[in-house]
Parts: sequence; structure tokens; C-alpha cells
Amino acid sequence: MSHLKTIEQRLLWLSHWMIHNANHVRPNPDGIKVGGHQASSASMVSIMTALYFSALRPEDRVAVKPHASPVFHAMQYLMGNLPREKMEAFRGFGGAQSYPSRTKDVDDVDFSTGSVGLGVGITALASMVQDFIAAKDWGSDVATGRMVALVGDAEMDEGNVYEVLQEGWKNGLRNTWWIIDYNRQSLDGIVREGLFGRIEKIFDAFGWDVVRVKYGALQRAAFAEPGGDRLREWIDACPNAEYAALTYMGGAVWRKRLMDDLGDQGDVTALIDRRSDAELAALMENLGGNCVETMAETFARIDHDRPTCFLAYTIKGWGTPIAGHKDNHGGLMTKAQMAEWQRHMGVPENQEWEPFAGVADVDGLKAFLASVPFFAKGARRYADARLPVPGIEAPKDREISTQTAFGKILDELARGDSSLASRILTTSPDVTGTTSLGPWVNRRRLFAREALPDAFIEHRIPSTAKWNFAPEGQHIELGIAEMNLFLLLGAAGLAHSLWGKRVIPVGTVYDPFVHRGLDALNYACYQDARFIIAGTPSGVTLAPEGGAHQSIGTPLTGIAQDGLAAFEPAFADELAVIMEWAFDYLQRDGEGDPDERTWLRDETGGSVYLRLTTKPLEQPGKRADDAFRQGTIDGAYWLRPPGPNCSVVIAYQGAVADEAIAAAGMIAEHRRDIAVLAVTSADRLNAGWTAAQRERARGNRSARAHVERLLDPLPRHCAILTVIDGHPATLSWLGAVAGHRTIPHGVEHFGQTGTIGDLARHFGIDRQTIVNAVNELTVGAPSRIAG
Repeated sequence: MSHLKTIEQRLLWLSHWMIHNANHVRPNPDGIKVGGHQASSASMVSIMTALYFSALRPEDRVAVKPHASPVFHAMQYLMGNLPREKMEAFRGFGGAQSYPSRTKDVDDVDFSTGSVGLGVGITALASMVQDFIAAKDWGSDVATGRMVALVGDAEMDEGNVYEVLQEGWKNGLRNTWWIIDYNRQSLDGIVREGLFGRIEKIFDAFGWDVVRVKYGALQRAAFAEPGGDRLREWIDACPNAEYAALTYMGGAVWRKRLMDDLGDQGDVTALIDRRSDAELAALMENLGGNCVETMAETFARIDHDRPTCFLAYTIKGWGTPIAGHKDNHGGLMTKAQMAEWQRHMGVPENQEWEPFAGVADVDGLKAFLASVPFFAKGARRYADARLPVPGIEAPKDREISTQTAFGKILDELARGDSSLASRILTTSPDVTGTTSLGPWVNRRRLFAREALPDAFIEHRIPSTAKWNFAPEGQHIELGIAEMNLFLLLGAAGLAHSLWGKRVIPVGTVYDPFVHRGLDALNYACYQDARFIIAGTPSGVTLAPEGGAHQSIGTPLTGIAQDGLAAFEPAFADELAVIMEWAFDYLQRDGEGDPDERTWLRDETGGSVYLRLTTKPLEQPGKRADDAFRQGTIDGAYWLRPPGPNCSVVIAYQGAVADEAIAAAGMIAEHRRDIAVLAVTSADRLNAGWTAAQRERARGNRSARAHVERLLDPLPRHCAILTVIDGHPATLSWLGAVAGHRTIPHGVEHFGQTGTIGDLARHFGIDRQTIVNAVNELTVGAPSRIAG
């Protein structure tokens, strides 16, 4: 235990010095507080020391409380896994990140954290993915570990945490630890009295073990002395805010208050008198979560795989001059406080960055660190071979929607025996059937650790859905909680790195409800998780549903979300091309050199968003030429190429293809100078264009994006009319590429119920509105087009 105490004190110092250096030592040209959360780090340091240096094994994975990142970085620095220059540049450009990041930090981060609550939830979903992998023939050699979340008590206000509890119960969650830093202080105040008593009941209801770690070794020893029972009763009855205030004021005030409340009682008075002010303060601040010995013993007692919540009582700012102060969340020690604390910590001047400064037995400590199991295997970033992608053919239906085509493509994969198909994990938040995953699930079954037959099949009741649960199943059915969907996709999309076993996650959700899980989607992309998400049905073409079930802004989300390539195909053959490309794109891990044809960094790979619809469209004839296939992937191709005197281009994306094509046909009866641009991905078109502009700004004048080459043939007087079943800004930027006048059509207001035709006319995305708009463009021309 002596080595653990030494490590705890080294991590406490290094984490706080790193923050102090960032705020008070290194140059600060902005003049703005850098921050770093000293107090939130201090409350976690004993917990993290006991966890990492005593309890964990290499197969375990941890989501670190965001505000404890300095302790995590200090730990990696102590172990030689983080260079000093990264520590010195904490919260600076290229330095250790404010919050642990898989993609931006160089130390061994398991799960990125930062958006509070999400790092908590992903551990439970990751445990479910671990079980999914371990149940398969190709994953049976995986060493299963615990998925651990270090949780700030204020994070327990996040609603998605409770959604995860419910999902875990439904799926037999195991091998999950949540360790709550119960310092009872949040950013703006003190946690309400008795709150965790209610939270504890929730954990119990969902099958979790709850372990309260309230008293440290010093307190437990004092409780065993004569009068100790009265001291314990006083501690238990003391309000959170009062306890924090007394902690900040120190030993003399502790003594006065305890003597006022408990003095003249013989044994209790003697217990207090036997301790100096400093010893009394140490006793009163020795809560369970601030006692590395207690935490190590508590972790060691867990000998089962049931999900467990540890409620570790702590002092926010423990061991520092700002301990307990109500404002310490964003507060920093002053230079004077740091100088005095440095003397208290026994760190010689000019040795602030020395990992073992002030350590008496350096050799013994180094020997101990070399034997710590968790660090024995070094960095735990794994990889898995890329899976070959089988050729994907479009369904042969003469008329079909992209949503139906998506389901048929997956069904065809399910029929086969490709290695890629065996690694697909599908998931959906209670909309499996209505997003066309049903045929896939019927063939590949639902996942559960123990087989569960479908009662309807057993009783020979006809049903289109065969809900057989089995360990070999490849679909995880979720409840109606989109945050859980994206957390599961995020965890499964990291499987190759976390477990060395590649999983191909495919999720479906009603497109407007992508925004209900947007924080978790962004979180998954930030970690560089790899998955396909199909948002379907989309747009106002989901006509009978109306209102909130009709998406407007999701195409803009597709454009704006980093790490996500967004597509909105109109036809089944486009979708087939995109999905074949997407299955390979998910698996790429290149260095990021741009493709000089498009200036997109496709070799880095990423996730893919498919915006699909239930609106059936008549399909074009067979198209297999390279220009069509490549244009579909790059973001657009000419459905009707422009002539030398082209005066109007109709550029469409998605389900309005039939309206755009019909309008072009009506116009072409009177004019031949009209072109039709089929946009499959405004996202990739826009990304390539902006990347090419940046490249030209760097001096490469020959850099040209795909969209620039597409629009090169257009005369300057040509106008572009854009149309989409979504926000018109998705395509309105096309006019800026080469300075063409642009007339955007789309949907800007909440949806309505009605027929598809009714709504197309209401929102101005129908063929006649397009024709009328072209008429307005050509006023004064020799002929106008009659509808």
C-alpha cells in the first residue's frame, strides 16, 4: 500500500503542476484563463491510483471523467507513455488534451470523454459489443474485460445515463463498473441532500450491485475508538454544504465545530483532543474515495461479473488549499498557494516536472510500476485485417424506394457466406421492421447470450418477423432511445481497435430522430468509430406521418458532421454503388493524403450516413459505366449533360429525382438548353470544393474539385435551380462554385400530413413549381413553357 500512496501523491502533484504551468507559468498571448479543473482532478486521484495500479488488467477499458484528464495524463507521464513536452503544452496546440481523446492524445485513451454522460454510457454498450464478439466463432479467443466509467456525480443528472441502465437490464449487462466521484459539488453548487439514496434505488431496480465507499481507513480506525460511534453519527448527519465549508476552513475550525456539537462527552472529547489540527483535518477529510487503501481493498473484493456501481465519497479539491470551496470547480490555486503547497508536497524547486521528485525509495517504486498488470502489455490499440467486400448488385425492381432497396441489399448479403456478412452487426431503436431490416434479422437472428425461441413460431402463428434470439445472432434490438443507438454504433465501430476484431455496424433510425441522438453521433465520430447509419424514412415524402416525423435539417447535419460521409441516393443502383464503397470505406486507415482528383481524404476512412426514403421511384435502365459509378461516390454526375448554350441546370438530391426529371422533360419540349445534375452527396461535393480552395491558397493553382470540373462547361449566364426534400441550403451553395445564379427549392418549415403530391406542391418541390421557376428565369426569352 505504501507504493500506492506514493503514486497517489505523485499524480496529485503532477496533475496540478501541469494545470498551474498552463495558467501561470507559460506565456498566455490570449490573456484568457486556460483552466484545467484542479479540484475535480484532486477528488479522483485516489480512485484512479487504486484502479489503474491495483485493480485493472490489460483487457479492461476505462472512460475517464473528463475533468480528471490531468490525472490520466500525469499517470501516463509517470509510466513513460507521455513525453514531457505534451504535459507542458496541456490545453495548448499539440499538447495533452483538455479531456481524454482517442484521436488527439498520444497516450493510451480507451474512450474519448468530454460531452458529459456519454463516456459513462458507452462503457455499458461496449460491454454488450464485447459479449457479441465473444459469442462468435471468429471472436471466441477475445479476452473479456471490465468496461469501467469514472463518473462525476453531476453527470448523474444526464438523462442518457438512465436510458443506458434500462438498455443494459434488457440485454443482461455484465462486466461493467461505474465509479462515481461523489464529491457532492457541481459547477454551480452543492448536490441536493439524499439524492443518491434515490439514484441507488434506480440502480437496484435494474440489477446493479451498489457499493458505498464512504469512510477511509483513518475514519474507520477512529470509529473503533471509544466515542467513535458518536463521531460517525455526526459525519452521517452533516449536510453536504456544511461539510465542504468546514473542509475549506481547516483543522482549527473542524475542532471548534466538533467540540461545539460533541464536546463534554468524555470519550468523544478525548478522541478529538488526541489529534492535532492537521491530524484532525486529515481524519475528517479521509472519506472512502480519498483513501487509496480503501479503494484498492474495495475493488479487490469484487469477484463477480454483475454490473457494479461504486459510490465513492470524496472531497472536491482534496489535499489542496482549495479543498471544499464552493467555487473550486473552475478555480485555480494562486501562485502563492502553489508555492506553499509545493513545500507541503516536498517537491524541490526546479524539480516540478521530475516524475519521482521527493520519492524516498525510487528504485522500489520503479520496480513496483514495472510490475503493474494494467500496463504490462504497453499500448492496447489493436487492429484487424480489412474484410473483402463482395460485389453488391442493385435490386431489379422496376419501381422501388431507396429504403426498400437498402433492405434487399442487406438481405442478399445475409443469404451469402462472405466474411464481411459474418461481421455485420445491425441495430435499431425499436424500428427494425419499419426501416427494412426485417429480412436481414429473419436470416441472421437477434443476438442474446442465451438462446430464446420465438413463441409465435413455436405456436405456428403466421408472422413476417422471426424473432429468434441466439448467441450467433447479428442484430441487437434497442429500445426507443437514439442516444443508445449511436453509443452502440460508436462502441461497435471501435471493435477493431478495442478487441482486435473488426465489426461492421449498421444502424437504422427514422431520419428526423437522428437529431435526438446527435450528441452521441458526434461523440462516436469524434472517436473515429466506423459505422453505417441509415436515416429512413426521410423528408416530407413521409407524407401521412406529418409534422415531427418529417426531417428538414438532416442533410445539413450530414454536411457539417466531421468523420461522416453523407449520401442521399435517389435510385437503387446508386445505393448499391454507395454501399459497396461504404463497406470498404469503414475499414480504411490511411495517412490522410488527399486524392488529387477530388481533394477528399478518402484513404483515412470514416463512417457513412445514408438518408433514405419510402417513396418508390421508377428506376433508370442498367447503368454500369465508370463515370456513373465514380460520380455517385464523388457526389454527383450528369443525368442530362449540359450543351454549349445551356441556360438552366436542375440540380436535385434524393427523392425529388422524379419531379426534377419530369420538369426537365417538360421544359425540354420547348428548349434544348437544359441539363440535369444528379447529386448523391452534397456533403462530399462541398468538402472537395472547400479542400481544393485551401490547396489553391497554398499555391497549387492546378487543384480542382469534382464539382468544379462538373460545372466547368456551363456558360456564365447559366442558372442553377436546386431542389431537395430537405433544407434548401443543402444545395444553394452550388452557385458559388463558379458564380452562377442559383434558385434553391426545398423545405424550411415543419411538415404536414397529406399525400406526397400534396406536400410536394405545398413546399414547392414538385415539377410544376420547378417549371414555373424556370419560366421566371427565362422571362423575355422567345418561348415560355406551359405546364
